[in-house]
Amino acid sequence: MDKLTVLIGRERIAAKVAEIGRHISEDFAGEPVVLIGVLKGATIFLADLARQITLDVSLDFIAVSSYGNAKQHSGEVKLVKDVDRSMAGSNIILVEDILDTGLTLTFIQSMLRAHQPKSLKIAALLNKVSRRTEPIRGDYVGFEIPDEFVVGYGLDFAEHYRNLPDICVLESGPESE
Repeated sequence: MDKLTVLIGRERIAAKVAEIGRHISEDFAGEPVVLIGVLKGATIFLADLARQITLDVSLDFIAVSSYGNAKQHSGEVKLVKDVDRSMAGSNIILVEDILDTGLTLTFIQSMLRAHQPKSLKIAALLNKVSRRTEPIRGDYVGFEIPDEFVVGYGLDFAEHYRNLPDICVLESGPESE
């Protein structure tokens, strides 16, 4: 059976999400923003973040494939679902669960820039700097974490554990994402 150890508890997560929401609200004061969640991992973070932003917020989603059930990143990113409407002239905040190698977000950023948004920022709950292979950084980042395989609060292993309220290290699972 898998062993889970809490890395970041739900109270710390809630406080950090509220803080990120305040920063976004201040940075875009008086302007609408579009939160684009990267399915499926970012959905819980996006939902909580949207409620913390005091601006006109609309939501959209994008889906890419790069992991599947594999333990390692395949190095190839494929678009599975694009945004539903034009993002031209919009203030886009790309919402991701974890900034890891940067391959996925580099791909998505490039694709979204083709929409000619007014601005494009990245909000990531987790930042795993030790795994970065692409020169990308988040504009709104929650927690820097060690190179451990984490689950919970939207993050999964083979579609399990997304519903955990805490972010946990999966100790008997894969060695890395």
